[in-house]
Amino acid sequence: MPSRTPSFHFKPLNVGRWLVWGVYALILIVAPLLWTSSLAQTMLTQIGIAIIACLAYNMLLGQGGMLSFGHAIYSGLGGFLAMHTLNAVSGGSLALPVSLVPLAGGLAGLCFAALFGYVSTKKAGTPFAMITLGLGELIWSMSLMLPEFFGGEGGVTGNRVVGKAVLGITFGPQIQVYYLIAFYCFVCTALMFAFTRTPLGRMLNAVRDNPERVAFIGYDTQWVRYLAFMISGLFAGIAGGLAALNFEIVTAEVVGAARSGAYLLFTFLGGATFFFGPINGAVLMVVALVLLSELTKAWLLYLGLIFVFMVMYAPGGFASLIMMNLRVAAFGKLRKLFPAYLALGGTALAVLAGAAAMIEMLYHRQLNEALGPKLRFLGVAMDSSGFDAWFGAGLLMAVGLGLFELTRRQFLREWGETQEEIEKEIKRRETL
Repeated sequence: MPSRTPSFHFKPLNVGRWLVWGVYALILIVAPLLWTSSLAQTMLTQIGIAIIACLAYNMLLGQGGMLSFGHAIYSGLGGFLAMHTLNAVSGGSLALPVSLVPLAGGLAGLCFAALFGYVSTKKAGTPFAMITLGLGELIWSMSLMLPEFFGGEGGVTGNRVVGKAVLGITFGPQIQVYYLIAFYCFVCTALMFAFTRTPLGRMLNAVRDNPERVAFIGYDTQWVRYLAFMISGLFAGIAGGLAALNFEIVTAEVVGAARSGAYLLFTFLGGATFFFGPINGAVLMVVALVLLSELTKAWLLYLGLIFVFMVMYAPGGFASLIMMNLRVAAFGKLRKLFPAYLALGGTALAVLAGAAAMIEMLYHRQLNEALGPKLRFLGVAMDSSGFDAWFGAGLLMAVGLGLFELTRRQFLREWGETQEEIEKEIKRRETL
């Protein structure tokens, strides 16, 4: 009989993917060395936690088409279990390294997702969203009814500096906590990306796009959603455990509807249809919750306006804007659109400046009336009781809005022409 020699097939090395992951790891390593202030390191730490949480949520929203209004349950309960685990380690009743405490949060998130997901994933679409909303409100109300576990209004506190230092690491300094979170962030991001390349991840996309066809070929769509739900809960619990370790306190706020809404809002703004979109959303979330809230009391109003603007003009989020322009740049057409982008940016800033001036004057009159009618906005002194300030701000917003609409229409024409040129170039290359 003729001998059979085994044949081996080697795939070419994906240099681009290795480069992207290498840059991602480099950014996580170098970031605290570039921004050394305590505020910057605190924000970087929260960004690492938010990246895991938003990517876990996008496993449902972007990859599975499941709109959840209660995903803070799993990150929040993971945080509570991680804090109780940390207290057990501090009390000497549990021998566990502090660096592994977030895994206890992940295990809690997995278990609660297995429990609640079995109920919620039996339905899809609007019924699924309503079930998750009800479960979220149920857990939040229980947080006030079970103070033995949730700690009541004061929450549960702990101390992450436990035992002797290992290689000089005590997790007391913020920089040490950051690098622990950065390590978890990189590993969890890689694992969630790997999930998108598995048969289950591909089938989850199919369930999102056409559940009837998936069921027709013999797959149980509810089981696919349920497995993805549990995996999402696992990573959300790890994010909650890292947050508990970082802040050393967990309150009922972490399971509230506001936290679930933040996951939804910023995942959508970042771009739910792309894997890296929630990473953009996580950065925006921390910047909005930390910096924007310090700059103005009307930050929630600005956030709502940005959300409405993105829904109207860029429903794919910031990730879709990035990818569309990368495609244009790849064909050497981006320079042609620079003037249109500058016009759009200038007119949009005029609208924003006028609207923001009116908002700040209104908030000043409502909340800071005792300080007098005068205020400073963007370095300009304004009198909220005078007609001139209101008229000037309104005129700036109206003129900017009109010019923005004109430049937007011109941009759409130039964008359409650019896309036609790209399509012609693609056809030309295909014929070669």
